[in-house]
Amino acid sequence: MTTNNTPSQDVQDMVAQADTGARSPAGIQGRILWFVPLCWSLFQLWYASPLPFIFDFAVLNDTQARAIHLTFAIFLAFTAYPALKNSPRDHIPLVDWVLALAGSFSAAYIYLFYAELAGRSGAPTTPDIVFAVIGMVLLLEATRRALGPPLMVVAAVFLTYTFAGPHMPDVIAHKGASLNKAMSHLWLTTEGVFGVALGVSTSFVFLFVLFGAMLERAGAGAYFIKVAFSLLGHMKGGPAKAAVVASGLSGLVSGSSIANVVTTGTFTIPLMKRVGFPGTKAGAVEVAASTNGQLTPPIMGAAAFLMVEYVGISYVEVIKAALLPALISYIALIYIVHLEACKAGMTGLPRRHNPTLVQSLLSFTGTILGLCVISAAVYYGVGWTKDVFGAAATPIVTVALLVAYLGLLKVSANHMKDGQIEIDAELTEVPDPGPTIKSGLHFLLPIVVLVWCLTVERFSPGLSAFWATVFMIFILITQRPIMAIMARTNDVAEQAKAGGIDLVESLVNGARNMIGIGVATAAAGTVVGVVTLTGIGLVMTDFVEFISGGSIILVLIFTAIISLILGMGLPTTANYIVVSTLMAPVIVTLGAAHGLIIPLIAVHLFVFYFGILADDTPPVGLAAFAAAAIAKSDPIRTGIQGFTYDIRTAILPFMFVFNTQLLMMGVDTWWHLALTVISSIIAMLLFSAATQGWWFTRNKWWETILLLALTFTFFRPGFWWDMVYPAQEIRPGTELSQVVETLPVGEAVRLEVAGETLDGRYVEKTVKLPFEDKALGAEDRIASMGLMLIKDEGKMIVDMVEFGSPAEASGIDFDWEIKSIVQKADRPMKEWVFLPTLLIVFLMGWNQLRRARKEQVSA
Repeated sequence: MTTNNTPSQDVQDMVAQADTGARSPAGIQGRILWFVPLCWSLFQLWYASPLPFIFDFAVLNDTQARAIHLTFAIFLAFTAYPALKNSPRDHIPLVDWVLALAGSFSAAYIYLFYAELAGRSGAPTTPDIVFAVIGMVLLLEATRRALGPPLMVVAAVFLTYTFAGPHMPDVIAHKGASLNKAMSHLWLTTEGVFGVALGVSTSFVFLFVLFGAMLERAGAGAYFIKVAFSLLGHMKGGPAKAAVVASGLSGLVSGSSIANVVTTGTFTIPLMKRVGFPGTKAGAVEVAASTNGQLTPPIMGAAAFLMVEYVGISYVEVIKAALLPALISYIALIYIVHLEACKAGMTGLPRRHNPTLVQSLLSFTGTILGLCVISAAVYYGVGWTKDVFGAAATPIVTVALLVAYLGLLKVSANHMKDGQIEIDAELTEVPDPGPTIKSGLHFLLPIVVLVWCLTVERFSPGLSAFWATVFMIFILITQRPIMAIMARTNDVAEQAKAGGIDLVESLVNGARNMIGIGVATAAAGTVVGVVTLTGIGLVMTDFVEFISGGSIILVLIFTAIISLILGMGLPTTANYIVVSTLMAPVIVTLGAAHGLIIPLIAVHLFVFYFGILADDTPPVGLAAFAAAAIAKSDPIRTGIQGFTYDIRTAILPFMFVFNTQLLMMGVDTWWHLALTVISSIIAMLLFSAATQGWWFTRNKWWETILLLALTFTFFRPGFWWDMVYPAQEIRPGTELSQVVETLPVGEAVRLEVAGETLDGRYVEKTVKLPFEDKALGAEDRIASMGLMLIKDEGKMIVDMVEFGSPAEASGIDFDWEIKSIVQKADRPMKEWVFLPTLLIVFLMGWNQLRRARKEQVSA
């Protein structure tokens, strides 16, 4: 990738400080700081591959791998990140070497003495505690260096709470913990630092970050940007629309919103300013688009992989749930840009060739149909080979993939200059879409491999990323020399050497990009460990219910504010871990207590969204500072403007908590899916028009209020429909057998239950219990839920709960009462509300168009 407009030194320093470490020493220190990340990447590739099991060598369990992962992260945090702003950048002081080695040894302690620690589990020796304390202190310092003070402060506050429990206010007091107990729990087990979060960083996240670094090094980032401009640059405010699409595509390459801003913003922000966007709005569009890059499946940042572990569902299910919100969020941002361009009377960049309407339609439909045919051929074609050829299908598909790679590389070679994709920051006209798209089609193949492994082969995210990364390694090594051979040049050896350099440098860059994530997941694991050690998670439910008065809306607002405040200083991953650990169980529990069953994935996505939004929340949003530095605008104003654009993303989590159809839940048919998608997009476009104060012309105050009401109606049609037709029928608990017997297979039963918990509290809540498909009669179905019931004085009482059953998982205990059964009412579908709503939309649009024409005539 080449560009004649590189980021300013200040912006480069900001990215280095935030993502890779600001130090770049020369000499032997520089070589060490290059060699250690390379070793880290090679270790992670070995650990993710099947090779350890094939050769029966260096087979590691999860805990050992996490220890080695954190060893690398802490060593690099102390060597790559200076202690203070005025600390040297050109060399590594002796004290940092000492801290790096001490921290690394402490992190590796659980690996080096694994057998001994397992033998004395729960009875740590003095050296165990000494190195646990050293490790904890140095982890906090490494976190401060790599990520700034906020996460360190949060972790330190939770550590303090561990020891100061007896001195806390009654509502959050606990009996406290000794130093031995706390350090053993947090450092020598997998409950704290070496817990799930660090495990996800080790198993999944590193490989996805490495995959992105390789894509970027190969030139995919530049390709995505140029394709976006070729398709959208000619429209009103075209460069800004292209920036939105390019940033969404760059989410595949970069897991960092700051790096995303700099990668695409260096090119897009000057072009936005040229077509009429003020510096503040140009920077804000880039910030809003780049922070949302982490929402875009199939690669959604580290927090999405944590959801797999915390929620207990597959990554494919996470992608499915996140797909529609991400889609409508980006469509809305493009529309916001369009409205801004309309308000200011902007135009796009000129085209080299202006196609006719027929040519445009043929090109568009041809592209869409071509993609559909290719997708169908890959999906069904390869699936067919697996059925026919069995074990031989994999080599056959591999050969087909290599043939496709060579063919696409031949196409790409004809449209590249010197084997590279050029981006001209002084662009004066829109590049032709055809040649631009053809110039890098082979970059899509690794993404196809990744999606195939995830969705068809159903591999784990880590193994899927491994095979996609292996293919990327192949591309990095071969694309330059093969293009040289195809072009018949005499520099094949030089190009092969350049390919090798690309590979090694991408391995180093990928590892350096992981330093912050590695220490962040470890430090956030401290918070999780404190929650499990002190039991504050149980206290939080009572505390939040007291503050909110039991209102789910207030609890959600409270959670969103916590996420935004913490996210000002915490990276998205750490923010997600902290807030979801504390608040997700609270929201689900309070929802159940008030008759609302909220899926756990909805709550986790809620926290995830607000954690991402915090990246551009003033006054600390680093993405806004990076964009402002490129746009030469005020960073606070840029952040505020970016946040106003992101309000559209902020309402989505509230909507999908109450309408889970937005997460593709409860969508049974294709027409129902189409209705959900179309109504959601309309809702978000209307909301964008309301918040921008402009639709076809400037809104009147009552039109803005009406647009907001219409938005709510499209997002939650059931709110109004429930007033006319009740959504539920309540049957007494004693009729459970009759109700369960008539339920169709696959439909869970909703019960209102009540009883005393083990600590003596009386609880009422709503639960949803599935039964086994093969269970036929009422008794079999009730037994498969894990319940044994008796009737006593006209009440249905739980006599026994089976261990590990759905009933036990939902919190039901023996001697509880099944008070009632909640059934869906037989009523017309709620989507009928859309008909009068659409009529109002059309009337309002007609009125605005009429007014706009009058204003044009009078002007």
